[in-house]
Amino acid sequence: MTQEELQALVEQVSLDSFGKAFRHRAVFNARLKTTGGRYHLNDHHLDFNPAMLQHGQEVFVGIIKHELCHYHLHLEGKGYQHKDADFKALLAKTGGSRFAPSVTKKVTVQRYQCQNCNTVVERRRKINTNRYGCGNCRGKLLWIDTRTLVR
Repeated sequence: MTQEELQALVEQVSLDSFGKAFRHRAVFNARLKTTGGRYHLNDHHLDFNPAMLQHGQEVFVGIIKHELCHYHLHLEGKGYQHKDADFKALLAKTGGSRFAPSVTKKVTVQRYQCQNCNTVVERRRKINTNRYGCGNCRGKLLWIDTRTLVR
């Protein structure tokens, strides 16, 4: 999905679900890691996490509705924060998502094994096996392999 397609989708969802026009910018922001989107109070534009597209169109539209609830309530001078009753009521009325789904992350780990007690140690960073030893028995660690985990 391009920036123009995102802008058109946000404008369409705003008209269909809220009956109001969206008159600001909607952009993708790849720096968002744990959230689905963000509403900026100062210039009223919306940022969206492009990784949320992997969960499907329906989930992404729910995230758009969530951010549009912040947008429309703030411009009307009503309670736009998550804790406010106005926000909760409008979110329930429009069918927006309360939480964004988690984004799976790939993590590379280095695996070491102790020569004495056979304990396996996983670390994200490589360690100097001449300097560091096993935490259980102080034995010598040997590098086994590098693995990529999905968390």
